[in-house]
Order: sequence, then C-alpha cells, then structure tokens
Amino acid sequence: MSEPKTPPAPAAGGRASTKKELPEHFKAYKHVWVFIEQERGQVHPVSWELMGEGRKLADKLGVELGAVVLGAEGETVRGAVAEAFCYGADLAYVVADPVLTDYRNEAYTAAMTDLVNTYKPEILLLGATTLGRDLAGAVATTLLTGLTADSTELDVDTDGSLAATRPTFGGSLLCTIYTLNYRPQMATVRPRVMSMPIRVEKPIGRVVEHKLSVVEDDIITKILSFLPDRDSNKANLAYADVVVAGGMGLGSPENFQLVKNLAAAMGAEFGCSRPLVQKGWVSSDRQIGQTGKTIRPRLYIAAGISGAIQHRVGVEGADLIVAINTDKNAPIFDFAHVGIVTDAVRFLPMLTEAFSKRLSAHSRDKLAS
Repeated sequence: MSEPKTPPAPAAGGRASTKKELPEHFKAYKHVWVFIEQERGQVHPVSWELMGEGRKLADKLGVELGAVVLGAEGETVRGAVAEAFCYGADLAYVVADPVLTDYRNEAYTAAMTDLVNTYKPEILLLGATTLGRDLAGAVATTLLTGLTADSTELDVDTDGSLAATRPTFGGSLLCTIYTLNYRPQMATVRPRVMSMPIRVEKPIGRVVEHKLSVVEDDIITKILSFLPDRDSNKANLAYADVVVAGGMGLGSPENFQLVKNLAAAMGAEFGCSRPLVQKGWVSSDRQIGQTGKTIRPRLYIAAGISGAIQHRVGVEGADLIVAINTDKNAPIFDFAHVGIVTDAVRFLPMLTEAFSKRLSAHSRDKLAS
C-alpha cells in the first residue's frame, strides 16, 4: 500500500530534520480513533488489539480514545459499540445505515471521511486486513494525508507526533515514519502484531451518532451475493497457540514432512518461511513473516529457519521461541528464547517421538487450546 504525502522516513528511532510547524487549521485535530472492523456480525479481533494500542497512545497524549463503528442499524452495531467500551473506548462514533450493511469502498470511505472532517481525530488506526487496507488507502487519499501501512510498532514522539515503525527495503531495515504536517496521522497494523488487551466489563459510555452523507443510489457497487473466503482447509496460523515451522535448512520438500509430523504429534499448526513458498514446497497460506502471516503463539518451533528480519517481524510476539539450526550465528538465535545448534533433519524425528510418547491425544488437545 502506498504512503501518500508522508515525509521521507529517517532510520529507526531517527527524527526528520526538517520539521515544520503544524498548519493552523490542523491544530484542532485531537484524540485517537480506532476503526472497529466487522463483517457479517463478527468483529475482527485486530480491532480489539488496536484498541489496546490506541489506549496507550491516547493516555500518552492526554486525549480520548474513540471507537468508530460503521454498519447497518441493529444488534450488530450495538454489540460492537458495547464491546468497544469494554476494550477501553472513552466514546464511540457510530454511522448506522442500511447502505453500510456490507462493506463497499465508496460507502465506507464516505462515512469515514465525513466523520474525520467533522470531528477531527489526530490519529486514526485500522487493521491491515483485506478490508482495512482497502478502506485505509481510500480514506488517506481522499483526505490527502499520510498512511503508514503494516506498522509493527506505534508510539508518540515528544511533540505528540505518531511514530509508526515498519519494515522497509524488502524487510531488511526497520523505519520509523512520521506524518508531520498532515492530519489525521493514519496507520494500519496487521492482526496479531499487537497483544490482545484484557477485556473489562463496562457500561456503554458516550455515543456520537452521525448521519451517512450518501444514499444507495450514490453507490455504484451493488452486492449480489456473499461468498465467505474462509476455507476450513486453509491454515489458521494467526490464532494458533502452537506453531511448528520449517525453512530452507531442511534441504528438500520431502524433509518438510518432518515439520508436519511434529505438528501432528503436538496438535499444532505448521508453517514455513518465504523461500519454501517461492520454491513451491508449501502453499502460501502457510507462510509466516512480513509478507505472510503474523503469529503470536504460546510456543513457536522454527526448524532450519535463518531468521531474517522479514521472518522476525512475523513471530517475535510469540511467548516462547525455540530455534533449531546448524548455524550458531543464524540471526534467529538473536531473538529466540531457546536455541538448539543441530541438524533439524536429524533432530525433528527424535523430538516428534518424544512428544508422541509424552502427549496423549487428550493432552495434545489441551496444549493446542
């Protein structure tokens, strides 16, 4: 996704040397907003993950945290609003209209841009999902503001500017981007990059209802039918509690079966690094890393994976990372919690046998849950 009108990014932790005074008409922009993404009555978990980060940013800035809920009138919208307060919202902005029943870029962009122009948030966060990426790009372009896509870290600088860090140059560097002279400051964050905040039961607070500025006849796109893209045969790596993955160190596609065997013994999901997908050894829905899935499992076992930064940003949220590699200088050992310097092809069968003996079917299910 492009990042329009964002000043050149300094190195990670650096600061742009040509900071200008914020234009007077942007000084009225206050507060942090999080877009609550929902589809067919289900709120995407990334919305609650962003509420946790938004709460931190709002507290640092001394402003309010607002949840933005767009959708059709009814229980779905009311339920999302109620949950937003349980995840830390100070208030909720709601646009409820039958035109917003299903996601369409035109209608949702009109609703979001009208909300921004009316109530003027200084920071707007969205999930880097298929829906979120589509909406964020359109909103940023319409508002003529900057957008930092696929951020891995969010913070505020001493002057209150949003500091959004993301991989760049093919994932070989981390870059902190500031949108200094435009508002709102926008960023998208991929699911599972941020930790899930604790839900605390709270009553519904202040709700600002806003009327949609467009009608159905204004929208060119029409919904004829709905076909979910969720395939039960595809991996659910992002929300797995135990993941076993393999890389080029395995040497051949036949040896990747060792990863699958270990995953089966542990009741875990299996994944891989990008080169294995590029070589056609494993399907793309199993790829972990910057251009694949971001995961936050309780346990992550990486076999024959070097651990370049592209892979690191996809796994460093794991509670426990166990790395198996013959190269003692492999980058993965810099962030793994447990490192085993050995040949994964030789070691994985022994590990699988050990888990098979120690874990009954019941205990494997318990480990995975």
